[in-house]
Amino acid sequence: MLPIAVASSEPYRQSAEAVLAVLGSDAERGLSGAEAERRQAAFGPNLIATAPPRSGWRRFLDQFASALVLMLIAAGAISAAIWLHERGTPLPYEALAISSIVLLNAAMGYVQEARAERAAAALRRLSAAHARVIRDGETLSIDAAALVPGDVILVAEGDTIPADGRLLQATALQTVEAALTGESVPTAKDVAALPDGAEPADRANMVWSGTHAVYGHGRAVVTAVGMQTLMGRIAGLIEKAPQDETPLQRELERVGRVLGAVVLAIAGAVIGTILLMEGVRDLPQVLNVLILGVALAVAAVPEGLPAVVTAVLSLGMQRMARNKAIVRRLAAVETLGSATVIASDKTGTLTRNEMTVRRVVTASGSVALTGTGYAPDGALEFPDAPAARPALAQEVERALIAAERANNAILHEGADGFVVHGDPTEGALIVAARKAGLSAPALDARFARLGEVPFSSERKLMSTLHSDAERPSHLILVTKGAPDVLLAHCTGELRGEAEVPLGEARRTAILAANDALAGEALRTLGVAYRALPAPDLADGAVTAEHERDLVFIGLIGMMDPPRLEARAAVAQAHAAGIRTLMMTGDHPSTATVIAREVGIPVDAGVVTGARIAALDEAGLDRVVAQASVYARVDPEHKLRIVAALRRTGETVAVTGDGVNDAPALKAADIGIAMGTTGTDVSKEAADMVLADDNFATIVRAVAEGRAIFANIRKFLRYLLSSNIGEVMTMVLGLLLAGRIGLSDAAEAAGGGVALPLLATQILWINLVTDGAPALALGIDPADGDVMTRPPRRRGEGVITGTMWAGIVFVGAVMAAGTLFVIDLSLPGGLVEGQGTLAYGQTMAFTTLVLFQLFNVFNARSDTASAFVRPFANRWLIAAVAGSLLLHALVLYLPALQQAFSTVPLTVRDWLLCAAVASSVIWTRELWKLGARVLWRRRGV
Repeated sequence: MLPIAVASSEPYRQSAEAVLAVLGSDAERGLSGAEAERRQAAFGPNLIATAPPRSGWRRFLDQFASALVLMLIAAGAISAAIWLHERGTPLPYEALAISSIVLLNAAMGYVQEARAERAAAALRRLSAAHARVIRDGETLSIDAAALVPGDVILVAEGDTIPADGRLLQATALQTVEAALTGESVPTAKDVAALPDGAEPADRANMVWSGTHAVYGHGRAVVTAVGMQTLMGRIAGLIEKAPQDETPLQRELERVGRVLGAVVLAIAGAVIGTILLMEGVRDLPQVLNVLILGVALAVAAVPEGLPAVVTAVLSLGMQRMARNKAIVRRLAAVETLGSATVIASDKTGTLTRNEMTVRRVVTASGSVALTGTGYAPDGALEFPDAPAARPALAQEVERALIAAERANNAILHEGADGFVVHGDPTEGALIVAARKAGLSAPALDARFARLGEVPFSSERKLMSTLHSDAERPSHLILVTKGAPDVLLAHCTGELRGEAEVPLGEARRTAILAANDALAGEALRTLGVAYRALPAPDLADGAVTAEHERDLVFIGLIGMMDPPRLEARAAVAQAHAAGIRTLMMTGDHPSTATVIAREVGIPVDAGVVTGARIAALDEAGLDRVVAQASVYARVDPEHKLRIVAALRRTGETVAVTGDGVNDAPALKAADIGIAMGTTGTDVSKEAADMVLADDNFATIVRAVAEGRAIFANIRKFLRYLLSSNIGEVMTMVLGLLLAGRIGLSDAAEAAGGGVALPLLATQILWINLVTDGAPALALGIDPADGDVMTRPPRRRGEGVITGTMWAGIVFVGAVMAAGTLFVIDLSLPGGLVEGQGTLAYGQTMAFTTLVLFQLFNVFNARSDTASAFVRPFANRWLIAAVAGSLLLHALVLYLPALQQAFSTVPLTVRDWLLCAAVASSVIWTRELWKLGARVLWRRRGV
């Protein structure tokens, strides 16, 4: 049996021998085949566990799990029942329309969310398919899933690490761990034990499942497999991370519940009022009253709302996709617009994840290099002092030649741009040489490689031996490595073309220059050379013994630079009232420099993962309210930061590209992954993927999200005010039937209940006016100030108190105007008219339709005049024209006249209805004017 639980051990703190002893393994022979089988049975396969995917039918049924959609299903059933009773039309048009809306909404949601929960499955694709393992003293290639704790694995350049392991041997081994730790440069590995408390990014004696070896080779004993690996732990965090509803989803659910209660109250009130006031007693009349009350309740529900919301979000998704922002979840489109914080990863998000040489320092001064990334576009910027330039130019050229020659990386130009095969640091040196005009063919022709002393973590140096076509009698040894180590091997320094002795004063100055570069978050390398007589090393058998009496050339400082557009994007976000935070696994000094370069404030200092781990919730809440830069943070720390931000009322967007970012991406209000450099895991955990990895794209997407949310408010304002107008017309019409001539007209028509509108007319109004005009409002052009307003507060409803006041006001104007037209059209009442009940109801029917079509222009803003850019939305004009045409068909086609109990109207009638209906524009304009004056006085 295994002596301890492997998952709970901390092998980085123990010596390699102690770890082998604990795991019951042998560095040379590994495990026996029988022992490996026993452990496989105990620990299970080396795979990332995934939750079973939801079935297709379950995902489809989930689309109906909202109060509003369930109300629409009930409305469709009620409408079908009305049609079955009355048979007033050839088909149940309203029921069919509602059913179509519900099914379309479900289908659109299903398609958009079909790929929703596959983050953990993507982790499997990062795992190595095979592993080289030592068992019974033999080297075997096995399926990586068969690895167990205690297996001894071999790792070489180009391998994907198949499991977490403690290194037993490392020869110049370097691994790329950016996806797990956020470090943008390869990590040099060592076998020495480390002190307690080292973060995963600092555990040089460990290798991690899913990372890649880019240099050297080594041997490790497996310490964790499957879900016990660092990768598996992150997968567990992804599974546990809550997937909360978006603010829009929560608000629509709330509106649905409120409407449900209102609908029941209205239906009960109307039915009770008619039964009490009209003296209805016989069964057919009671049934008619019940049907009317139910129809009115159905009219109170904005049938088009779910479909319009889905359609508007879908159209927004398409626009975002054209702008390189691919949204994977419909509701996330709106959520991004309400973001108050963007918590961004550094590597690959604010920076390019491409090492770039920024500075070369030699004896005669320093040179800056322009350009970022692996494209060799840029130049050397020399100081203004002309006297120093010739010598400096010679020294810099020699330094870059040495760095380019002592190099095993390859710079390749492909269809998608330049890429580096090999160590990114070495790739950056090649790019710097190309910027200086040093071409590979020319250097290959002059300096052919004869031998190499590989880099090792013990020596921290790498040397290559070259012939020199211009000096056939000599060979050149070029060396690069850690500056402090390299200096100890140097006895001279290059000044111009001359070699001068390297004294203690210059050594001190060089180390001070190295510290200054490190203070700018630059990773530094020193380069040196030595000329050797050709006969001494004719066979190229160079060794570490030859790394002495070197001539120091200079220091090279490099970093993963910020994206050129990142600073402007951060400034735009700030102008829009959005805080930008940085969360990185990189070193605090690097995080500080990058934050300053892109404009993220560092006044509150850099908060490390160790400090976060020591804080309780209250303490962390106080920290996140002030600090904007977080360094050396792991996935758990990022999760805690996101949770604290949300507790303090922020709506959080999190960006990232690595596996280590995935849990925070899923836990945020909206997760944003990088499409080019991002891992499959981060993309699947995110709500949105940036196709161009451009931080500025986020700001454009925020603007789109805000415009979409503003449009959602527009059509909510329109739909709810129109439906309230219908309800108030019916309720007040019943209460005032005797005053406006309805009772007398109903009596003259043969008795029955005096109604302002028939049930079929109410349903038709909803069908005609709730669809196309509302959808057209959903694609209204964005207001010019969309990115100068502050984000809305978390918890602020989609419909505010001011909006509700305007909605009720407009509904009251509609009801008053419609009842006034009825009074004008019927005998008796306050104003004497001449028409029949059918004529009066047709006039009311037409007036209410026109009220709603006028109101659609009001609904474009709660404050701006309807006459501001009235024709900016051509789809809105077309939708209003289409609705008018459909209504005209109801008035003038005999079959529809019979179905909806209408009579044809004259031009004079139309003008009267239009004049009254236009009052909703003028009264609302006065309301908006008063609001603007009041706001100006308050300084809003």
